[in-house]
Amino acid sequence: MSLFVASLNSGSNGNCYYLGNGDDHILIDGGISCRETEKRLKRLGLTLKKIKAVFISHEHGDHIHGVSSISKKYKIPVYITNHTLQNGRVELHETLTSTFLPYAPVTIGSLSITAFPKLHDASDPHSFIVECNGVKVGVFTDIGAACEHVTNNFKQCHAAFLESNYDTDMLQMGSYPWPLKQRIRGGMGHLSNDQAKQLVVEHKPAFMTHLFLSHLSHDNNSPKLVKSIFEKVAGNTEVIIAGRKKETKLYHIRAQVMRPRYPVSLSQSFQQLSIF
Repeated sequence: MSLFVASLNSGSNGNCYYLGNGDDHILIDGGISCRETEKRLKRLGLTLKKIKAVFISHEHGDHIHGVSSISKKYKIPVYITNHTLQNGRVELHETLTSTFLPYAPVTIGSLSITAFPKLHDASDPHSFIVECNGVKVGVFTDIGAACEHVTNNFKQCHAAFLESNYDTDMLQMGSYPWPLKQRIRGGMGHLSNDQAKQLVVEHKPAFMTHLFLSHLSHDNNSPKLVKSIFEKVAGNTEVIIAGRKKETKLYHIRAQVMRPRYPVSLSQSFQQLSIF
């Protein structure tokens, strides 16, 4: 079975990502309002009524803003660590609240969701890999630096939402106050275009079909710039910008069929078939 994925919104104004298949559907983060989540899912032919769980990466407002109302209205379970719940001060009903541990997969129907730690200035930040029958999609945003957890998981993915938050020169020359600039680029904030590019060049697997560049800064980056950077290094991987104002289209992620590098003769084919 394959996976369908979309970004509903990606950026400091809110983050929410859809992943699912014909039977099982989840969200990673709930950083936009319930109403906007409803609208954007509907335009994709989806509905919150069928979402089986929301997984929360950390407590910053652009990742949890809408999760209380989403969970309350649709009775959707929320998976969130205890530290994130306490520090985010998000109101969730006890019966709809579950926790998770790093590298302990959570099963939602046919989906397996595995959290792993990352470097970010939050109390207990995690990123996620969602898997269905061997097809893996990762959500890699709000990362200060590409640590070993990130690189090891990224190289397993058939598709990935990867943060490419800022252009170094634009941030340096921009109007942000010095402490904020330091927070963004200080190793616990966000990945720059250059850092994300390095991760792709060094660790992108040959079988990755889609790369969603995510969490772009409104003031310190440009979708056109980001796309031009990554299309040069992505090879056969399709590059998509996950925007701040609307959802992407729904993408179908499947495992690539690896064909033999050299032609196999007809007699060899029959010999191989006779084994079974």
